[in-house]
Amino acid sequence: MAINFVFLILPEIHLMDLAGPDQVFLESIGYGADFEIRYCALRKGAVTSAGLPFGEVPSYTAEKLNPGDFLFVPGANVSYLLSDDFKKETALFEWLNKMYEAGVNICSICSGAFALAQSGLLDGVPCTTHFKRTAQLQKCFPFTRVTENTLFTEHNGIYTSAGIASGIDMALHIVEKLKGSYFAHKVARELVVYSRRKGDQSQYSALMEFRNHIHSGIHKAQDWIHENLDSKFTLIDLAETANMSDRNFTRIFKKETGVTVSDYIRMLRKERINELLKNPDITRIEIARKCGLKSERHLRRIMKHA
Repeated sequence: MAINFVFLILPEIHLMDLAGPDQVFLESIGYGADFEIRYCALRKGAVTSAGLPFGEVPSYTAEKLNPGDFLFVPGANVSYLLSDDFKKETALFEWLNKMYEAGVNICSICSGAFALAQSGLLDGVPCTTHFKRTAQLQKCFPFTRVTENTLFTEHNGIYTSAGIASGIDMALHIVEKLKGSYFAHKVARELVVYSRRKGDQSQYSALMEFRNHIHSGIHKAQDWIHENLDSKFTLIDLAETANMSDRNFTRIFKKETGVTVSDYIRMLRKERINELLKNPDITRIEIARKCGLKSERHLRRIMKHA
């Protein structure tokens, strides 16, 4: 069954808050993810904060979501979200709570957190919004637990993100949870952005750490290494993948990534070993084979390497 990603169109919505995460899931579909994207609106005739009108968008009341689906509430003008008109939308707030109680993940982008707070969904929940609005969110909704200096938060199926582009980061985080870090990396690269983690997340990933460049040949070689880590390959193989001479490839790889090819391969192998060691049903000999190593002794040597 496909996972549904539904975007709620509020009056005076900020277009990029919608477009950024939307594109993440669209690119994921292009890479084969079983996702479906839909849109619903609070009312007819929605117009963005910049004055761009939407066409016919179905009412949120007709939307059917399943447990595990994701409902996104992109940001809108805060003046509207704090207005008496919006506060009267009790049917919407009840619907949001009903969706959450049914197991739907609720996600806000930027000032969309104000809409979730109006519904009571953020009471006692760690959350965030645009840095210019965090103090205001906490003041207007004192039962929230507003977090400063973080790209996004996640707590029991409620996600909130900071300003604008951080909605892309949160969407990539969700894709990573559903499809894995390498899949999320490919989507991020397609968007020409780089996967970032939460400010309070200390997890290190060699796969992501050395991708902060735009050299297509080196990216292609890094992808090939990741996909063939259990195979035997040479520097010449990697250079050919990047369409370079082996000497030039060695030089460019270090220049773009900041590490040598051999160090990069070693770090990837060490990371994969640590992951496989969590499975008690796999022997160390099998782990060595899955990481392209000749023996368990070679595996131990890599694990001891700082």
